[in-house]
Amino acid sequence: MKRISILFLVISFVTCSAVAQWSVNAAALFQKTEALYWENGIGVDVSSQQLLNDKLHLKFNYLSSRLCSAMFSNALRQDNLLVGADWRFRSDKDLQILAGLNTGIFMADYETDIFNDLPAGSMLFQVETGLVYRFKFPVTASLTAGYNLISGDGVGVPGSIFPVFYKLSFYYRIK
Repeated sequence: MKRISILFLVISFVTCSAVAQWSVNAAALFQKTEALYWENGIGVDVSSQQLLNDKLHLKFNYLSSRLCSAMFSNALRQDNLLVGADWRFRSDKDLQILAGLNTGIFMADYETDIFNDLPAGSMLFQVETGLVYRFKFPVTASLTAGYNLISGDGVGVPGSIFPVFYKLSFYYRIK
């Protein structure tokens, strides 16, 4: 799964970088699910002046508890692979407001056969909103809150998909 996620992000980055007018940002992501785990990850954010005056940002993110909570405890190892789009209000200002939609897949690794009857994967569909600050140097930070429209019930959807999450992201401007 890690190889597929990394390959997905590399292909996305190379594809977007090939088009000269695109702005490409690499991200370090820190997400906290309300009443559950911390998940960390990486991402790519691309935008363009030709794409609605830099108001629409396309995102490709990989988040996992493997890189934080599950590393130092017996927390469930779970992975999120997301594709999304954000609309940036005040895109010409340093402080921006974003509203976005994300979709993707969630996978849980229960690590033992006794949990084989539990659902281990699900589609994700999220709404997200928050603030973005673009610094004078090539770093952008965002603080967002989101809601999983598909939440876990433990029967058809893994029980660790809680509805509310918060995310802190740091983007480094590559191009």
